Amino acid sequence: MEVNNGDGVGHSNMSRKVADEENSAVVIPETAHQISSDSWFQVGFVLTTGINSAYVLGYSGTIMVPLGWIPGVIGLIVATAISLYANSLVAKLHEFGGRRHIRYRDLAGFIYGRKAYSITWALQYVNLFMINTGYIILAGSALKAIYVLFSDDHVMKLPYFIAISGFVCALFGISIPHLSALRLWLGVSTVLSLIYIVVAFVLSVKDGIEAPARDYSIPGTTTTKIFTTIGASANLVFAFNTGMLPEIQATIKQPVVSNMMKALYFQFTAGVLPMYAVTFIGYWAYGASTSTYLLSSVNGPVWVKALANISAFLQTVIALHIFASPMYEYLDTKFGIKGSPLAIRNLSFRIGVRGGYLTINTLVAALLPFLGDFMSLTGAISTFPLTFILANHMYLKARHNKLTSLQKLWHWINVCFFGLMSIAAAVSALRLIAVDSKTYSVFADI
Repeated sequence: MEVNNGDGVGHSNMSRKVADEENSAVVIPETAHQISSDSWFQVGFVLTTGINSAYVLGYSGTIMVPLGWIPGVIGLIVATAISLYANSLVAKLHEFGGRRHIRYRDLAGFIYGRKAYSITWALQYVNLFMINTGYIILAGSALKAIYVLFSDDHVMKLPYFIAISGFVCALFGISIPHLSALRLWLGVSTVLSLIYIVVAFVLSVKDGIEAPARDYSIPGTTTTKIFTTIGASANLVFAFNTGMLPEIQATIKQPVVSNMMKALYFQFTAGVLPMYAVTFIGYWAYGASTSTYLLSSVNGPVWVKALANISAFLQTVIALHIFASPMYEYLDTKFGIKGSPLAIRNLSFRIGVRGGYLTINTLVAALLPFLGDFMSLTGAISTFPLTFILANHMYLKARHNKLTSLQKLWHWINVCFFGLMSIAAAVSALRLIAVDSKTYSVFADI
C-alpha cells in the first residue's frame, strides 16, 4: 500500500513483493523520488529533450551517409512509427496487474519473475551508462569546437574538455534532486536545442546553395557497406528510444496511461520535425563528406558557430540528467535519501555518490573518445531487446487472452525480426570496434 505524505512522494512501511513462477520474490521498494506530479506536457518536453539533444547533429553522418537518400528518409520515417508503437505498448502496461510499475525492471519482474527482473536491470543500466558517457563526449567535443574557433595552438586536447564537461555535469546533477525538478530547465533546454538546430540548418542551407555538386554515393567496399548499413539501422532506432519509459511515466499525473500517450504523440510530432530538418539538410549540403558532428562541417561567422556550440554544450548537460536519473533514483532509494534536497545528509550524499558516478562516466569518456563504436554494441545488446523485443513480448504475454490470432502473430513477427536485427547489429558493432581500435588510442584527441 502506498502512502502519500503530501509532497508527491510515495512511501510505504512495507516493500511490495512480486512472486515469480517459482514463488520466490522480487522485492520492489517504494521510490525516494517524486512521482505522479508532472503534467503530460512537461513529460512531453522530457521526451523531446532526449530526441533533440546534441546527438541530432550527428545523424546526417551516422544515418544518412551509410544509407543514402531513399533508404535514409524511409528509414527515419519507419523508425519513427515503430518506435512510437513500441513505446505505446510499454506505456499501456504501466498499470498492469492492478499496480503501477514505475521502473522497467519492476514491470519485467512482475510479468516474468526474478531472472527477468535482474537481466532487465543489467541491460538498462549498461545502456544508460553508455548514453551518459556519450553525452559527456559530446559536451567535450562542443567545448573543443569553441576552443578551436579562437585558438590553433592545440595545447588543450579533447580529454581535457571531457574532464571539464564531466565536472559541469556533476554540478548540475548534484543541484537537481530528481527528474521532476527539471521543470524550468526543460524550457531552457528547448531554447538551447533550437539555437544549435537553427544555426546548423541555416548555415547548411547557405553552404549547400553555394557548393558544387555533392557526392551522395555510399562510401566503402561492398562488405563495408553491408556492415555500415546494419549499424546505421541500429542508429535509427537509437535516435528515438530511451530504454527508460516507465521511469519517465512514473512522474506523470493520473490518468497515467492516457497522459503518457499524449506525451508520446507530442514527442513524435513536434519533437521529430527539428531532428528531421537538421538531418536531411546536413546530408543535402555536404553529401558523403558530412561530418559526424554537423557544426564541424558548416561555414559561417565565428560568433554564430561559437553560440551554437555553447548551446550544444549546455543542452547536453541538461539532457544527461534525464538519462542519469534512473541511477540516481536507485541510489537515493537504496540509501533512503528523501526529504529536503538541502538537508546536509542528502546534499553530501549527492555530492559524493552522484559525483563519483559521473567521475567514472568521465574517465571512460576520456579513455575511449571513439565510444560511438561501443555504443553501437550496447544498443545492439540492450536498446533493441528493451525497446522492441521485450516491449512486444511483454505485451503479448500480458494481453495474451485479449489478442486475436493475427495480433499474436504480429507481435511474434516483431520479436523475431528485432531479435535478428539485434544479432546483426552486434556483429556489425564488433567489427567496427576491431577496425577502429587499430586507428585510435586511449585518451585520443579526435
